[in-house]
Amino acid sequence: MSVDHIRFYVRDVATKAAGFGQRYGLDLVSGRSADETSVALISNGIRLVFTEPLIRDHPGAAYLEQHGDGVADVALRTGDAGAAFAEAVRRGAKPISGPSEKDGRVTAAIAGFGDVVHTFVEYRDGASTLPPGFAAGAEVTAQATAGLREVDHFAVCLEAGQLDPTVDFYVAVLDFATIFEERIVVGSQAMLSKVVQSRSGAVTLTLIEPDVTRDPGQIDQFIKNHGGAGVQHVALTTDDIVRSVGTLVERDVEFLATPSTYYDLLAQRLELSRHEVGELRALNLLVDEDHDGQLYQIFARSTHPKNTFFMEIIERAGARTFGSGNIKALYEAVELQRSKQEPQ
Repeated sequence: MSVDHIRFYVRDVATKAAGFGQRYGLDLVSGRSADETSVALISNGIRLVFTEPLIRDHPGAAYLEQHGDGVADVALRTGDAGAAFAEAVRRGAKPISGPSEKDGRVTAAIAGFGDVVHTFVEYRDGASTLPPGFAAGAEVTAQATAGLREVDHFAVCLEAGQLDPTVDFYVAVLDFATIFEERIVVGSQAMLSKVVQSRSGAVTLTLIEPDVTRDPGQIDQFIKNHGGAGVQHVALTTDDIVRSVGTLVERDVEFLATPSTYYDLLAQRLELSRHEVGELRALNLLVDEDHDGQLYQIFARSTHPKNTFFMEIIERAGARTFGSGNIKALYEAVELQRSKQEPQ
């Protein structure tokens, strides 16, 4: 099992897809049917599909009414979509649509979390490897690459009390394994997180719920603004984060700023395995470390009207975790910077 594609429902596919493709260096593939217009954004293992519904009873219309633009389908590639669907339903999954075949591509869908579904996708011999709905000879608009490689993970925000049931669903229904869990405390706020991953290692979901024993925080805000559980961000990998983020900045992708004190304190936390502190500081890049190595990451500033979706860029230098140490390090850096600015 692997990530076949990620479908976003959007209200203005032409503008959203063209802008996103140009900034992130993803080729654009056009597709259209009687009930929707779609554009696939593709580079290496990354396959994003932006879909604008054209009719009122399209499932995307209800999604947009409830949530606005966002991730509606994390599609999973498998060798037998029909068998995967049947087994998932046997194990308790809610069926959305049964197996169907078109142009050698078989699809079937089940409910996931919130209003996000999982479509199983099977490509039979001789079928186009473009995502379902796109013709083999579809028009392609090439973009200059930014060095992005594949989907690393999805960050999913859940309502309080839904973390364990959601983990149980992925373990029991889709045969995922829980590979990591933690409670993250930041000041007066806290969140609970468990990471589930497919047996192939190719599909990873970081599931997060608010800790209701602490003050409300960003997860609570997401649930309120999004109108329920959903994908908060998608992380894309690169082999060289300095080069990729430098390119993205030149293409007007805005990233979150990091206080200078974060880099002043960096040597106390770890010794860099690659890149230089000056390079990280210049681009606001973060670094964390676990027993297996280091990871470098940065979060794009959300351009979503409800501030409910953004992208992450990540480079793994052996690390298998997700940068939770940076949350604590950023908090300490902000506090130190604030104390320096306060009158003595």
